[in-house]
Amino acid sequence: MPNRISTPLAINGMTLRNRFVRSATHEGLASREGVYTPELAAVYERLGRAGLGLVVTGHAFVSPEGRAGRNQAAADSDGCIGPWHETVDRVHASGTKIVLQLAHAGGAAADAASAVGPSPFVSGRNRPPCREASAGEIAHIVRSFAEAALRAKRAGFDGVQLHAAHGYLISQFLSGFYNHRSDAYGGTPENRARLLLEILGAVRTEVGRDYPVLAKINCEDFAPGGFSAAECIRLCRELERHGLDAVELSGGIPEAGPLLSPVRTVDPQPDGPVYYEECARELRRGLSIPLLLVGGVRDAAAAERLLAEEICDGVSLSRPLIRDPEIVRRWLAGETARSTCVSCNGCFRPILTGRGLFCPRDQRGARNHDS
Repeated sequence: MPNRISTPLAINGMTLRNRFVRSATHEGLASREGVYTPELAAVYERLGRAGLGLVVTGHAFVSPEGRAGRNQAAADSDGCIGPWHETVDRVHASGTKIVLQLAHAGGAAADAASAVGPSPFVSGRNRPPCREASAGEIAHIVRSFAEAALRAKRAGFDGVQLHAAHGYLISQFLSGFYNHRSDAYGGTPENRARLLLEILGAVRTEVGRDYPVLAKINCEDFAPGGFSAAECIRLCRELERHGLDAVELSGGIPEAGPLLSPVRTVDPQPDGPVYYEECARELRRGLSIPLLLVGGVRDAAAAERLLAEEICDGVSLSRPLIRDPEIVRRWLAGETARSTCVSCNGCFRPILTGRGLFCPRDQRGARNHDS
């Protein structure tokens, strides 16, 4: 029977009813302007009813130049608050907590003409290099994160998560792969972490000490000169000292390739280690705040083992919940069946083409979403 996976977890006053977390996943269901739609609200409501302890939303851009793509949710204006509030209420009705992920795409932004990064670099094919962000632009980005966090609090979200992973803007600043600056935001690991620490400080000033603030961070980039495991461990301990409430550990940037990217096409082996287990084990030893781990968990036994061995405090899932949104409910009820997700990334095509969130291998899901 489930044991540790079904126990509550507290994150700065936010108590999760169990240890399962839906990791932020872009749904592609916001309106053209980035406002939550009934279809997007229904995704979160369904995840809540499926028994999860916490839902982390898909990334929401904090300012227009940081938008990553079409139908991405926005967090850059007060017009977002009303639809957010309705969605939060629907999730809370199920007993699940919900946190808004705040993001800026940086040099990978959809509009290449306005894209800014720590240094010029090319993101994707047939694009010009992004511009190096000026000091004024950095200050604007810091302020945008803080203002978005306050909007989330006003809307009733249980907390916010800062997206500092996967080669988006904060990750770009952290990484020597992208960041070649020679000013206070580049060079040493401490300088490259300055943007994230300033964002955390500004967010904390706006939302107060008692409001949960989480961060999603790479264990490493898996790319030459990129953010390393040693840098991750030092940074997370520094973030704890600066008031962060929980870390979600992930890994990889797009340039790492399909086998090491954030959505690696590697189907984890039964009874084998999950993706970032080694770094999580080391990080957990020196961290007092909760550690969530995403990547490669495909059955309840793996989740239970990670908790029993104190490798992490919460287990995050993404693609398995697209394949089968009800799988956590069954695991908590004692079922041991392994997820049938094979990490093929076929679920991204319908997301990126505006068809919703489903696994094309599931013919029932495909029929329900085709039009």
